[in-house]
Formats: sequence, structure tokens, C-alpha cells
Amino acid sequence: MNHYLAMNPGIANEPLQGIETREPAFGMPAIWIEEGQKERAEIAGYTVVDPGSVIITHISEVIKSHAAELLSRQDVQSLLDNLKKTQPAAVDEVVPNLLSVGEVQRVLQNLLREGIPIRDMGTIMEALGDHARNTRDPEVLTEYVRAALGRQICRQYQNQNGDLVVATVDPAIEDAIAESIEETDGGRTIALEPTLAQKFIKAVAHEVEKLVTAGNAPVLLVRPNVRPYVRKLLERSFPNLAVISYNEIVNGHRVRTVGMVRLQNEG
Repeated sequence: MNHYLAMNPGIANEPLQGIETREPAFGMPAIWIEEGQKERAEIAGYTVVDPGSVIITHISEVIKSHAAELLSRQDVQSLLDNLKKTQPAAVDEVVPNLLSVGEVQRVLQNLLREGIPIRDMGTIMEALGDHARNTRDPEVLTEYVRAALGRQICRQYQNQNGDLVVATVDPAIEDAIAESIEETDGGRTIALEPTLAQKFIKAVAHEVEKLVTAGNAPVLLVRPNVRPYVRKLLERSFPNLAVISYNEIVNGHRVRTVGMVRLQNEG
């Protein structure tokens, strides 16, 4: 109480006295300062947040991180029933002729697991209708749906200037990931050599820190064929990292690349 959370966006050089901590959204270093230091910290270039906003942010992140688990089959049926009132063709084409409610649920859960809102059910169902005749694999269908939601995804992560600021991945690393994808009875999985995986995670950490410190959302841009596997590799270490593919970049959207994940960055 009576403290404020101060975060250095990378431009503040003046040290502050307080209680060291980490901010809840991305786990970056921060410091709790007394109310009397608030004005000084803001002048010095720190981002200063009141306790109420910190709590709201933390709760929001917890809810978003568990949204996929909260979405039940009955919830999905209710979403479909509501959509059917205005776009009956989008629903009737897919459920139950092409997919079951459970399969639609898995696609929606995949989206929520990566922080993609599912408010635009019309676009989601149209994308499923376009591709469910060729595959019923929820993982593959999720990638098609993400491409259809590209405008929403770009808008979600763009900065105040409308730019999508990203880090990319060295093509040699993407090739190694693609070559490590294996077919199993449970579907496709990634079997990247453990040492290489650890070096990759460490290199990603370097780029994520640069993005967040500069005040940008942490976004990694990769090739479509490896996107879900890169996400699986990184989800435990970087739960808030957005991994998007080139297929999700809409025409006319400004993309600014500020770094590349290379293994030599590990040090």
C-alpha cells in the first residue's frame, strides 16, 4: 500500500530506492517505490503504475492464461447457437456435417491458449468451413483460422504508431526445427536435440528482453510451417510471447524487425 510500481522502459538511468520485484505481465524487473518518489521517477523516464492497476493486470493475465481450460463444450454450443441467429449458414455448414462441437472446442482452446480472442466467431467458422473438408486435425485447422484472423492478430500486437514490432528467427534454426518434426500416433510433435533447444530458448530470451525493455509487445515472427512447433518449444519459458507466422501478416500492415534470434546470441 502507498507504493507505486516503477518500470524502466530502457531510457531511465537514474537509480531508485525501493523494493525490487517483477511486473506481473511479462516478468520484467521492476521496483516498488514510495508515493513521494512517484513524480521524480516519472521525470526520470520510468513507467509508473498504481497498485490497483497492477492487481487488475495480474488478474487479467491469470484469467487469460487459463481461458482455454475454462471453455467447456456447453460454452461452445452457446457460442454456436448465438452465431446461428445471425449467420446460420456459417454454423450449419460445419457442425455437425464436418466437425463435432468437441473438435470446434479444441480449435477455440488452441486460440485462447495463445491469447487470441474468439469474439469473431463468424470468421472462425467460415475458415473452418473452408478447410474442414480436407482435414479434421484441430492443430492444422487452428493455423488456417489464425491466418483468417490475421488482421485481428496484427492489430492486437501493434504499437501506438500502428507498427508491428517483431524479432525473427535465423532461417537455419527454422530449418532445424522443421527437420525435427516427427509423426506419431498422437499427431505431429517436435523432437529437437535438447542442447540445441536450450540454446534456442536462451537466444529467444535475449531478443524478448530487448523488445520488452523498449516498450514493445514480445512478438516472434516465423515461417508458417514451424509456427506451432516454435510455440510449443517456448510456451513454458515464455508464456506471454506471441509467436506469429508470415501468413498472419495482412497486406498493408507495417512490420518493423528489430532483431533476429541467432544461436550466437546465447552469450
